[in-house]
Amino acid sequence: MSSPSIVPADRLDRDIYLVLEDFGARAGCAWRETEEADTDLEAVLQGLLTGQYAYPVRIACFNAGEGWSRDATSDVADALAQRAIDTDRAVSDALRDFITANATRRFDLQLSLPLQVKA
Repeated sequence: MSSPSIVPADRLDRDIYLVLEDFGARAGCAWRETEEADTDLEAVLQGLLTGQYAYPVRIACFNAGEGWSRDATSDVADALAQRAIDTDRAVSDALRDFITANATRRFDLQLSLPLQVKA
């Protein structure tokens, strides 16, 4: 016999996305601490596009209510590339590298890059 969960079931019965980020040689990689409200796909996409995550490595998705988990890195990379193209949005070098390394399809349009101003 199992004990009932202390977390309401409706909070678990949704897809939750978490970002593994590379903090450099000294700190290594870690799963980013994230507010519960910011763990849906749209919030993660916006966070990546706005620079909340500097060096994303992997995206995990899970649904505890349904009892599954999966690597969503390629799906997120595809969605990011398409969003950047659709909105003509500039992406950081690190995000461009993440998309290039993980996208599963070829994007015919060039991703916009931020202009680098040297002092």
